[in-house]
Amino acid sequence: MSADSLTWQDLDASGLRFAIVVARFNGDITAKLLEGAKDALTRSHAAGFDVFYVPGAFELPLAAKRLTQHYDGIIALGCVIRGETPHFDYVAGESARGLQQVALDYDIAVAFGVLTTDTHEQAAARAGGAHGNKGFDAAMTAIEMARFGVASKAAR
Repeated sequence: MSADSLTWQDLDASGLRFAIVVARFNGDITAKLLEGAKDALTRSHAAGFDVFYVPGAFELPLAAKRLTQHYDGIIALGCVIRGETPHFDYVAGESARGLQQVALDYDIAVAFGVLTTDTHEQAAARAGGAHGNKGFDAAMTAIEMARFGVASKAAR
């Protein structure tokens, strides 16, 4: 399925609360991702959301873990840009792995809104530029998965 085939207009976040965890590293990019996420939650009528900041993408999983008991979903936002060393691979991979582990261990919607790009220009294009706003997309994913969680629990 291509991203173009996804439609978000019917998602309703009424009654759901979300935590948005934002990495401060590459803050010019993550600030735009945050704007997109807040826009999505507002348009979808979320009951509320709180914003938390961490130093970088590597710290997102621990923050998400600590917030699991208080929210219906967590939106993790960050930006890791490849440099000249393998540091990118470790940070991006462990951030993704850790966030997935939080979702599985705590049965909560955790949306991965961490850009992993080769250049700053690629990141900017995905933070409100030519390729949309992946913060908006991450928030909509969190809404859809939080709704799925509510429905699956009701079906038991």
